[in-house]
Amino acid sequence: MSETGPAEGQPAPEFSMPASGGRTVSLDGLKGGPFLLYFYPKADTPGCTKQACGIQEALPQLGKLGLTVIGVSPDKIPPIEKFAQKFGLEFPLASDVDHKVAEAYGTWVEKSMYGKKYMGMERSSFLVAADGTIARIWRKVKPEAHAAEVLRAAAAL
Repeated sequence: MSETGPAEGQPAPEFSMPASGGRTVSLDGLKGGPFLLYFYPKADTPGCTKQACGIQEALPQLGKLGLTVIGVSPDKIPPIEKFAQKFGLEFPLASDVDHKVAEAYGTWVEKSMYGKKYMGMERSSFLVAADGTIARIWRKVKPEAHAAEVLRAAAAL
């Protein structure tokens, strides 16, 4: 594993996080099936909403491919629950408040806004194969096109 997180072909780093709907999501719980772990900066913001709604729309097709989807943000559970309910998001949205999972995946990065530097979540996704290895990584994801890209990659697994 490098400072920027795991590479394609490497095992997915371990994780266990509380998620929407009173769920807990973990690497152990997902083993044996492919899944998408996508990191987004903040619940109920324009880009994150576009991305989440695109994935929700693609959920039936992703489900046919046997793919589980988990969204991860540094938000606490209450705003995550509100976001999930507001947009009818059926897949789990996990809370990584201490950004330990984001750090393990190399998505907790230095960002810059209005000349100020701060640490935050890079919009990134990891497609993990049934054997627990990372099949595909997307960095600096474009929210509008992401669901279609994931569908194409998941169909090739």
